[in-house]
Amino acid sequence: MSSKFYVTTPIYYVNGEPHIGHVYTTAVGDVLARYHRLKGDDTFFLTGTDEHATKVVDSAAENGVSPQEWADRNAKAFQDTFTRLGMSHDDFIRTTQDRHKDKVQDYFKQLLDCGDVYLGEYEGWYDAGQEEYIPENKAKEFGYKSPVNDQPLVRKAEKNYFFKLSAYGDSLLQLLGSGEVFDVRPTARKNEVVARIREGLNDVPISRTGSGDWGIKVPGDDEHTIYVWIDALINYLSTVDTPERRYYWPADVHLIGKEILWFHAVIWPAMLLALNKLPGNEWMKLPRLLYTHSQWISEGKKMSKTLGNFIDLAQIDHYVEVFGLDALRYFLTTNGPLGTTDSDFAEAKFIEVYNTDLANTLGNCFSRVSNMTGRYFDGRLPKPGPEPQTGIDQEHDRTAEHAVRDYHRAMQGLELSKAADAAMGLVRAVDGYIEATQPFQLAKQDGKLPEVGTVLYNCAEALRVASLLLWPFLPEKIEALWRRTGCGHYADALADRGKGELDQWLTWGQCKPGTEIMKGDPLFPRFQPAKV
Repeated sequence: MSSKFYVTTPIYYVNGEPHIGHVYTTAVGDVLARYHRLKGDDTFFLTGTDEHATKVVDSAAENGVSPQEWADRNAKAFQDTFTRLGMSHDDFIRTTQDRHKDKVQDYFKQLLDCGDVYLGEYEGWYDAGQEEYIPENKAKEFGYKSPVNDQPLVRKAEKNYFFKLSAYGDSLLQLLGSGEVFDVRPTARKNEVVARIREGLNDVPISRTGSGDWGIKVPGDDEHTIYVWIDALINYLSTVDTPERRYYWPADVHLIGKEILWFHAVIWPAMLLALNKLPGNEWMKLPRLLYTHSQWISEGKKMSKTLGNFIDLAQIDHYVEVFGLDALRYFLTTNGPLGTTDSDFAEAKFIEVYNTDLANTLGNCFSRVSNMTGRYFDGRLPKPGPEPQTGIDQEHDRTAEHAVRDYHRAMQGLELSKAADAAMGLVRAVDGYIEATQPFQLAKQDGKLPEVGTVLYNCAEALRVASLLLWPFLPEKIEALWRRTGCGHYADALADRGKGELDQWLTWGQCKPGTEIMKGDPLFPRFQPAKV
């Protein structure tokens, strides 16, 4: 049964070009969006750029352009990169767009009117690099230096508008305790948030003064600019706050990196709780899941431009050029830091995964089946007949059912590596079946060609099922496989963010005997490191 699915990435700072972290989170969102479209769900996938940071003003001045010109330049870099890398987002929100700014001011005014925002004074330790205040206990813990870039914190005092975060501690603890309405995963991240809430919540400043014209003004008070983090968080709601899109709210999954956990797990849901109290805002419910991933390191070391090991756009394009776009997608989403530990982007590891999973398993298996179909049946899929007598389990539909069950369970739990492994496990089962039945030997025996046909039909059918499961990870190559095996109607149905019929398509026995099976070039040629 189909339903709706709304997935978001964080919106990315436009003070530089995209890098591996941006591409990774967006690729994970893309796999989830494609999976839900494949199921037939009405899916909305959002990404975009966060543009009102003070750092944008500073970077623009350093480059001799206006903040808007600098934001336009880098936002275009993100848009072009995501298009080039085949991301299937349904919208790209920019916080400098009027459609967003108008909503931010509207929500801010509502919070003022209901008394959850008030004018006051604040003094504390300010992290200029992250544009956020650090609580005294955290500032002391990190030696009064930024926990992100190790730069000294600045003691700062200013007049601000405050949000009454302190009023929502108990509600947040109750919600996180049940996890039924709003949850944070992995569990270790949720435990971090809960522990910090229990220490006590203070009201938080949500405006700035002295920001000039860059930013969204507090309604009715042009001296104050709405704090960039509040402005940014609202994008998830502002984008779908239209008559046509409200259906998608609440978000089903917010994907974020661990460094922005606090804003998303505490301040954002508290703001929504405040807005939801107002008449007419009953639809503004909390997001269902906040999923927090870890970070990439490079060759065992933290990524740094100083060390020269940063995976930037040039490096990303290099991997796409050498290995193909799907290979990059597959490595990122199956070997990335979705859990609580960082992941290593190492060239040797990339080549190992490429050769093991894509070339030796999927690519080689398809080549074996298509080559034998061409050799023994003139390139036409044979009809199934008697099973070879091997003594092994030949309940092929049951093997496929188990793979599908494990795949769905993993995808629903955002365990992308396990989902891909369930699909690849079905491909490996095809190889095992070929080794057990030895169709190339049966073909030499009189009267055994019908059994060879049975083997090849079962192999083709298992590959068809596995290909459907792998499409969210490998859309280009899988669609090429479909075109070569008479399954192009799947690609047609899914074109331009179309919907699939996964449950129906996964039913065993849909390969049609007589269909042409085209050999063609290898899907994933084995890679020899010496050729780099």
